[in-house]
Amino acid sequence: MQAGISAGAAVQCRLKSRHRILVVDDDSDLRLLYAEALARPGYQVDTAEDGAAGWKALQVNNYNLLIAEHSLPRLTGVELVKKLRAARMAVPVVMTAVRLPTQELVQNPSLQLAAILPKPFYISELLETVRAVLRTTDSPCEQIATLPNWRSQPPAAGLRL
Repeated sequence: MQAGISAGAAVQCRLKSRHRILVVDDDSDLRLLYAEALARPGYQVDTAEDGAAGWKALQVNNYNLLIAEHSLPRLTGVELVKKLRAARMAVPVVMTAVRLPTQELVQNPSLQLAAILPKPFYISELLETVRAVLRTTDSPCEQIATLPNWRSQPPAAGLRL
């Protein structure tokens, strides 16, 4: 184990042959849509219906990426990311939201989001963002601070495959 890395961080650093993604959204149709779209190119996808379930999954499994809606029951997306960072988990985060929590994001720069996707967005935008974030972090051990902050603009229409 490297000096300065906790035992928990060492578990996070194991490389996987496939990227594992956790999608947290309270809308079951969107969860299914995102999971199916991400599974097509070969990502391993787990889903959770609220922030608390997402937190439990993050504690049990190692993920290469977290995609979380902000407006979640039981634990908001920002609260989920705060817990993630407090636990020193180096998992890149893509936050989705109809209404971005701008004030909370400004007040909490330590959240270090890899990307923000305002809803609605095209599935192609989700896939492009995921590829870009994962390409930047070849392993969960990469420093989140080095991630650029990708921003995607919502299209005029809704979600499309």
